[in-house]
Amino acid sequence: MKSLLKISILFFAILVAIQLPAQKKKAKKTQKTSQAAPASQEAVVKPTTADTSSPKTVTITSAFKPVLPSAAKLNFMAATPVIDSSKIPVVYNIPSQNLFFSYQPVTIKPLALNVDSTLAWENDQYLKFGAGNFSSLLGEAALSFGDGKTSITNIRANFLTATGHLPAQQTSKLGIDLASIFSVGEDHELTAHGYYKGSTQYFYGYEPVSLPFTKEELLQRFNTIGIEAGLRNKTANDFGITYHPQINLIRFYDNRGNTENDLMVKAPINKVFSKFYSFDLGLMADVSTTNISLIPSPLSMNNNLFYVHPAFQFTTPNVKLHLGIQPTWDNQSFTAFPELTIETKFTDMDWSLEAGWTGNYQKNTYRSLAEYNPWISAPTSLLNTKIAEQYIGIKGSSGNHLTYTARLSFLKLNNQPLFVNDQTDGKTFQLLYEPGMNAVRLHAEAAYTVAENLSFLASTSYTSYNNFTVNTKAWGLLPFEMTGTLKWKLRKDLQIKADAYIWDGSDYRDKTLQPAKSDPVADINLGAEFTVMPRLNLWLQMNNMLNNAYQRWNQYPVLGFTVLGGVVYSFR
Repeated sequence: MKSLLKISILFFAILVAIQLPAQKKKAKKTQKTSQAAPASQEAVVKPTTADTSSPKTVTITSAFKPVLPSAAKLNFMAATPVIDSSKIPVVYNIPSQNLFFSYQPVTIKPLALNVDSTLAWENDQYLKFGAGNFSSLLGEAALSFGDGKTSITNIRANFLTATGHLPAQQTSKLGIDLASIFSVGEDHELTAHGYYKGSTQYFYGYEPVSLPFTKEELLQRFNTIGIEAGLRNKTANDFGITYHPQINLIRFYDNRGNTENDLMVKAPINKVFSKFYSFDLGLMADVSTTNISLIPSPLSMNNNLFYVHPAFQFTTPNVKLHLGIQPTWDNQSFTAFPELTIETKFTDMDWSLEAGWTGNYQKNTYRSLAEYNPWISAPTSLLNTKIAEQYIGIKGSSGNHLTYTARLSFLKLNNQPLFVNDQTDGKTFQLLYEPGMNAVRLHAEAAYTVAENLSFLASTSYTSYNNFTVNTKAWGLLPFEMTGTLKWKLRKDLQIKADAYIWDGSDYRDKTLQPAKSDPVADINLGAEFTVMPRLNLWLQMNNMLNNAYQRWNQYPVLGFTVLGGVVYSFR
């Protein structure tokens, strides 16, 4: 029995020793097959039975397809590094290569130019001389002084003479102008201005030309001396107030003993409450006395004008409203003018609409009337023109270079000065006043500018006068005017300038008191200036190139085609 038991144990041990190597060999074969299958395929290993004597079976649930593994992608978002006190951590930040922005331009708002203290003020001086036909002589000089910080002074002087072919057709002009600005502390500046203007001409427009006049009898000379002074604060004070008081004294006289003194005082004040609201207050006093040397009894006339001008302003990026009133005393006659203006800009448009209802007085003095018509005789009465205007218009821009404006106005004029030839020889103009008339005016302007190389400015104005009270025509007033100016810098050393004046003739009254009309006028001027050597330029000016002896004032033809040329020397 024991022998049988020993034989059984020995047989079982031999059997186990034979099965162990076979199982290890099958397990290695199964592991190799499992590793050969790609990661994208699914393999399931199922043992058949728990019997170690039976071999294990491998079942493939999908067909084998060789596929390359996906390429590894760069990960720009680095994982948080492990804190290591012995090393400095480095963080990588790689920007994106494709960026897209929705661009919306912001509104451009002009700002006051700040003076750069590093720029040195340079004083410029130049002399200009020239001569031409009609015995023309021209001279001009300009000087500047100061350091540009505490003081600036400019002096300018000029003269011009010409003699025509008609008897006594001779004229000359002389002018001197001095302007200075002085800093007073850090917040104020003082302005001073003095000037002299003199003109000499002769009454050559008499008819018939055979009348025996001496040259002294035909002489007409005007002289003006003016002094102005003002003080203003450069920036608003702690209360948001800016002010600019001014005083102006003018003396005017002629060669016949007639004189006029004019004193003007202005005090504009502005108070800013916020970026939308502000308040303006204007005070003005204009007092003048005119003495006319009449024989046998001289005449003295006082002409005084006072006004107070309070106004409220409301300003937004798209709307600007100005609302005010102007109480005015014209030689003790009281009038309250309304002042209502509005300007609105439409969104996404380059133009704005404006409208208004305003009024004011235009002061008429011997000096202002002689500047408008140099052939006027000394006035024996002075009345100020009352103007009431209602208008509507547009203004805007197109592109980067063109700006424009247009306005349609309805005017009511009281005491408008008119000019008619005297009834003897017609060489002087008498002053008439129209008590009341209406006018419709269309005015337009356009400007085209390309940096400093090219600039063009044109304006036109058409006025229809109607509903006269006393007169039948607007004697001496132009119904249509058009002007144009072109400046073109062709090269650094060559500049060209052209001017054009076109207007319709004015109405006048002939010797039989019948209405007549002057011919239309076209006057074209052309000039050029070029450098020939450092500091020295040559210039050429041609006036009235159409050689049209037109008449702005009846019986007074102008000079024909005029040529002037000369040199300009700069001391800079």
